[in-house]
Amino acid sequence: MRVLHVHSGNLYGGVETTLVAQARHAHLYPEMHLSFALCFEGRFSKELIDAGMTISWLDQVRIRNPLSVRRARQALNELLQREAFDAIVTHSCWSQAIFGRVVCAAGLPLIFYLHGPAYGRHWLELWARHTQPDMIVCNSRFTAATVPHLYPSVPTEIVYCPVASSKLSHSLADINRIRADLKTPKDATVIIQVSRMEEGKGQTNHLEALSLLKDLPDWICWLVGSPQRSDEKKYLQRLQKMAGRLGIAERVYFLNQSANVGELLAAADIFCQPHTGPESFGIVFIEALYAQLPVVTTGLGGACEIVDDSCGVLVRHHDARALANALQLLIENRSLRRRLGAAGPAKARALSDVSSQMQRLVNCYSKALNGNGKTSGETPGTA
Repeated sequence: MRVLHVHSGNLYGGVETTLVAQARHAHLYPEMHLSFALCFEGRFSKELIDAGMTISWLDQVRIRNPLSVRRARQALNELLQREAFDAIVTHSCWSQAIFGRVVCAAGLPLIFYLHGPAYGRHWLELWARHTQPDMIVCNSRFTAATVPHLYPSVPTEIVYCPVASSKLSHSLADINRIRADLKTPKDATVIIQVSRMEEGKGQTNHLEALSLLKDLPDWICWLVGSPQRSDEKKYLQRLQKMAGRLGIAERVYFLNQSANVGELLAAADIFCQPHTGPESFGIVFIEALYAQLPVVTTGLGGACEIVDDSCGVLVRHHDARALANALQLLIENRSLRRRLGAAGPAKARALSDVSSQMQRLVNCYSKALNGNGKTSGETPGTA
């Protein structure tokens, strides 16, 4: 079964992390051969190549340039004519809108992988609706519940993101070394957030909550994330100024995401991401649970499928006081941190075990290949 994934490739976030994980473990499933067609080079393509994947290059699409869209579609069409694929997977509305019609014209099963909630109002969603896939794969129950806004009658499968636990164990000496490298006292309580530099990830709310804990000694916060676009660079600068204005700049460290995130998680004590809107899933929550960190996050979206009172704390969104109270409880109560952290790995495996989720993907692609619920094509009455 040859499966071609079609994606933009210009950024790196949860979608790309999911696909890299699938690529790294595809060898365990010889019945499934993965290939990728991308529009842009970058970190994502490099990691795919490192994982042994074959990449076909499409044109660098700029939607404001119709000619680039036409060239990219032609490149995909030529690829589908030249090589034999059994199913094509488009990722999120951008790829579905641009390339879905090419796949349908080639008569191949079209699988739409939805990585975030759809509301049917954005112009990309309206464009994507013009082409109906054979099957939709969603990364959470929350995401799946929004599918009817796009495709009310298309069969939908839920596959949690496969996330492997770290095989590396970190000794106390390792942790002390990591902390020393970051000028963090070895006895400090380290709160960590790892995320894109986007306002929706809640860094401002995080800083507001920490400012309420200024009088609480011995905590340090690591905010990990690398800006990828100009607006993200401006947001990072705003966060740095905000930390200074709130009087906590000396206790908040802004770290580049090129750092070894696994090491940082191992050397931290609490994971906190108070996103302001619903997360579709939250791979980083799974990684934090594997690292035996209690997770503090907002009770919205897919996070509610990962975090409960056995392994963390859910708080109201946009409530800095509630977030500060949750953090203070965990900072002051080491035994509670350890109890919640100890439950993390089992919870992470139950949700995102690589072998079980990869097998679910194989089963989904096989269903589409066998024509179960086949409905693809141009939606009647649309252009």
